[in-house]
Amino acid sequence: MSEYVPDGALAAPRSRADAAAVAADYAAFYLAEFRAVARTVYLILYDREHAEDVTQDAFVQLYLYWPKVARYDAPHAWVRRVAIRLAVRAAHRDRQRRELTRLSADVPATAPAPMDIDLLRATAALPAKQRAAVALHYYEDRPVAEVADLLGCSTTATKVMLHRARQALAAALAEKELDDVP
Repeated sequence: MSEYVPDGALAAPRSRADAAAVAADYAAFYLAEFRAVARTVYLILYDREHAEDVTQDAFVQLYLYWPKVARYDAPHAWVRRVAIRLAVRAAHRDRQRRELTRLSADVPATAPAPMDIDLLRATAALPAKQRAAVALHYYEDRPVAEVADLLGCSTTATKVMLHRARQALAAALAEKELDDVP
């Protein structure tokens, strides 16, 4: 591990020259410490790309506080602590994701209800909020009040969305029926 000593106790930059000095100081620190911190993070995650991403996130945090952290006796300890905290959180999320995936694989699959391909295509042509309202109300059988709450709008607005969606679907499906007639 290379030892880094800041070029001086820099306060928040007061001029362009100070800002340039802070940026140069940070860049030198980054080049001196990145690999060592990334190696530590790798030993937590055992995934090189993920470790580099987490290390980058830690160095972004360091950059935000660099004028203050550069004055610490051991700025490398600060960034390493942040990187370790981020890596532990990432490992925990990954472990939870794997467990949920494993648990969901154990759930017996139920055959989906048969769906009319024309209805699916017509629904796909609706605006996103109308599609959401249709999916929640008609496919998931949720009451209008709950759909409104999930969409973040009033029950009246939800009823209007559902009404317009039904009109658009009826028109689209009527056109499809007319196209199918010889």
